[in-house]
This record gives sequence, structure tokens and C-alpha cells, in this order.
Amino acid sequence: MDEPLTPLEDVYARIAKAARIAGRDPASVELIAISKTHPAEAITPLIAQGQRVFGENRVQEAQVKWPELLEATPECSVHLVGQLQSNKADDAVALFDCIHSLDRTSLVKALAKAMDKAGRQVPCFVQVNIGEEEQKGGCAIAEVPALLAEARGAALPVIGLMCVPPLDLEPAPYFALLAKIAADNGLDRLSMGMSNDFETAVMLGATHVRVGSALFGARE
Repeated sequence: MDEPLTPLEDVYARIAKAARIAGRDPASVELIAISKTHPAEAITPLIAQGQRVFGENRVQEAQVKWPELLEATPECSVHLVGQLQSNKADDAVALFDCIHSLDRTSLVKALAKAMDKAGRQVPCFVQVNIGEEEQKGGCAIAEVPALLAEARGAALPVIGLMCVPPLDLEPAPYFALLAKIAADNGLDRLSMGMSNDFETAVMLGATHVRVGSALFGARE
């Protein structure tokens, strides 16, 4: 009898299958294990299984649990996937290896200043409010070219676009739209897809998928 797959193995297998269906190399998709709200003791088993890329929503939470985890496994990288306040830019640049939520001019300025001060370039994704939802963060679709121009002018290393589609709608059209906006603006990396839709995202070009509950179980 085959051993049952661990949640991590299962997610990687599903990524690989979706990538192959799309004619893509599974290695072109990076899995970000979303460890927000989960304590260090829930994260260490995934590290032990070989996972090295993790995502957090809040600067303060990451500051509490990641220094010790990184000391034990320095090859891990931590991505900020939640909204970032401009006054936390210095802390974010010091701790994170990638920022997925660049969405406004004030944050461009704050991050450029923080990176300059730290002497550290942290890759960024511009977050796009792909469903034009008032309650969600993200740059308006029409404003993406202008924000990208500002970020590039400030020498920020913008590597791609990120989105969170509307919760109760079919995500495929939104993923396809993000891919088009990225291509139109000379970007080839897409941070899109979560536990309930990452396979669709992979088939539509995701290079980074942000998976939490499929790995850690539902949050309380």
C-alpha cells in the first residue's frame, strides 16, 4: 500500500499536475506556505519536510516568530503577503525577502527610502485590485502603469503583479486578466492562487501560489 501523501506533498503534486496540463515546468511555480496566525511549532514540521518559502500577513507577527526560525534554518525565505503600512517599511525591508502588496505611491516612497537606508533590495509585486472591490487593498487596474512607472523611477525591484480575486466568483477570468496586465507592462511573474483555486492559477500562469489552509488546516 502506498503511504498517504502529507498535505505538503499533496499540494506539490497538485501544482505539478496543473503545470503539466498547461504545458509548463512544475519547477516554474513557487509554493509560498502561508503561515500567518500559525505558531512556530506548526511551521517547523513543514521546514523539516523541506519547505523553504513562507508567507506572513503582518510585520509584527513575523518579527515575533521568524528570527528564531531563521536562525535554525537560515535558507528559509519569508514573504509579506498582507497590506503594509508605510510606517512599517523599514521593518518590512529588514525582515522580508519579498513584498507582495505594493499598491500606492506613498508606499513606493517609503520602501525606496527604507531599501536605500538598509542597503538591501527586496523584490516587490504590485498588488492589483483585480475585482475592483472597495473593501480590498490593491492598486486600481487603470492606475497600474502609473504606479509601475513610479516604482521603476524610484529604483524599486518590481518583479510582477499580485491579486486576490473576489471570493464567491469563478477566479479564472481574474487570473487571466492579471496575466494580461502583467504582459502588457513587461512583467512575467504572477502571485495568484490560494488553497481553493491555486490549480486554476497555475494553469493561467501563476509563478507564485500562496497556500495556507491546504497545508496547515483551517484557521480557528
